[in-house]
Amino acid sequence: MRYLALLIIFLVGACSDSANPNDQPLTAEPTPQSNQLTPNELENLPIVTNNTDWTPIEQDFDGVLMMLVPAGCFMMGNDDGAEHEQPSHEQCFDVPFWIDKYEVTQAQFASWEGVKARDNAFIGDDRPVERITWAEMRDYCQLRGARLPTEAEWEYAARGVDSWLYPWGVEWNADKAVWGANSNEQTADVGSRPSGASWVGALDMIGNVWEWTSSLYGDYPYDMTDGREQNTDGETDVYRVFRGGAWYDVDLSYPTTVRDGGITNYSEFAIGGRCVRDVLE
Repeated sequence: MRYLALLIIFLVGACSDSANPNDQPLTAEPTPQSNQLTPNELENLPIVTNNTDWTPIEQDFDGVLMMLVPAGCFMMGNDDGAEHEQPSHEQCFDVPFWIDKYEVTQAQFASWEGVKARDNAFIGDDRPVERITWAEMRDYCQLRGARLPTEAEWEYAARGVDSWLYPWGVEWNADKAVWGANSNEQTADVGSRPSGASWVGALDMIGNVWEWTSSLYGDYPYDMTDGREQNTDGETDVYRVFRGGAWYDVDLSYPTTVRDGGITNYSEFAIGGRCVRDVLE
């Protein structure tokens, strides 16, 4: 029934006006610092203990803006959420990393000569790439010298050390995400809800398109050493996690802790992604 509903939504959306009725400048609030940090500066950044103590820092990597995610700890999961979001447990990052400011756009994917089998459902240079499999998104990130985020990295970049339920805070705000009530039944240009930026300045971490992570679907607590980050090339029946919700969700008031997933060769018109890279690469 879920896929029948999605098909109906897609057929309606495909016939609608492709313009985004909520176009806004692709900038986050507050305006992040733009620095080319030295390796020494990156290694000596302070450990962050509060979301609001951090001023977003962005850097251009060959034409792609990325946001710095500082070292720190947070509580992953949600004891009030679904069973597979429990238990809430601490995850710590000893070193910072970079995460894409925006979901990967169709223009970026083309400029890096990314390869995928299916055409995008909603065409536009600044719209997110979608109808992309896990392996196709992984390979694109590798073309950039980057990689897919782990499930823990994705959630930390979305929630921060204060473990906010939403990228912007602890209360749902329907105007800060592209979802079923305001999407005009289609994706929007990335970054079209700048007030919904996460604590590090990453946009669209709730809504627009689901985002692939590197992680195999496993029970909590998350442990990156338990095999869920292993290479499974050639295996198409394993499940990988995607996060963040999408434009068709009619009840997107669920938080950043919500998990979903699909087999590695699965793609649909509401799944895309973003990349991360280690600070010393």
